Amino acid sequence: MGKDTGKETSDQLVTGAASASDAWLGAVALIGFILVATAQASNQILARGLAGSVPPFSLAFFRWGIVAIGLAPIALREIRDGRVPLAGNIWPILAAGFMGMFLCGGPVYAAGVSTTAIHIALIMALSPITVLLISALRGIEHVGPLQWLGTALALAGALLIISGGHPRTLIELQTVAGDGLVVIAMLGWSGYTLLQSRAAPQASLLARISLFSGAGALFSLPLAVMEMWATPAQVFSTKALSAYVFAGIVPGLLAYAGFAWLGGKFGSVRTSLVLYLGPIASALLSFAILGEPPKLIHLFGGLLILGGVWASLRR
Repeated sequence: MGKDTGKETSDQLVTGAASASDAWLGAVALIGFILVATAQASNQILARGLAGSVPPFSLAFFRWGIVAIGLAPIALREIRDGRVPLAGNIWPILAAGFMGMFLCGGPVYAAGVSTTAIHIALIMALSPITVLLISALRGIEHVGPLQWLGTALALAGALLIISGGHPRTLIELQTVAGDGLVVIAMLGWSGYTLLQSRAAPQASLLARISLFSGAGALFSLPLAVMEMWATPAQVFSTKALSAYVFAGIVPGLLAYAGFAWLGGKFGSVRTSLVLYLGPIASALLSFAILGEPPKLIHLFGGLLILGGVWASLRR
């Protein structure tokens, strides 16, 4: 009898400890997701807040340069260890850097002049659906009825937001120029998503990000040099320097490192939940920092997009 009681007490202690551990892990995950989503959304707030006062490709060049240099020790160590044979991976690395860093750098900052941070976040949220459609066309992924429904909902939400609720705007091709730039960035990010794991596949995520960021900085350099020549006072101002440091550290190093940590701790499926927090974080930051509250059309369009993305990611 005493042995049974002792065993039950021991089991209860183990169960209690496991429950406490699960609760702690859940809290860490929630905090991590919120911090990473906020770090990612801060880039959209930066794009809108600067609104052309800092030249876009100079900002992109210095941002990716900071990320590349900050993570360079990891990349260099893995190159020395033979995990990153550059001869056989240089073209995939350059392609990933062009799509994920160049197209998602300067164009997004230029878009902030004529579109809002909420628009940027919601259009970028279409990337998983674009990846799914490309995968289906290439025979990598089977797209079922639920995925097609989700795709239709998300595209309807995007068109609603871009048109401002006026279909004639789309018919007359009078969409906001900034939204068009974000669409280009979203397509670039979709291509990067498909390619980044195939470029230097033996390397760690942070090492690959360092290499991709270096490539993105390289592609941004010619346009950045033109901006330095045309508007040196804007490129080399104190405000610009602060923007470079912030962009390199918060939506750069911290966001990517945090995303990598979440992926290693909780798996890629759970980590993808950051996607759903991005537009929410962007809307809250946009209201708090820029004084741009979401409109009713953003709520409707956002629900369509996020609901469509959720449906498209179901099996």
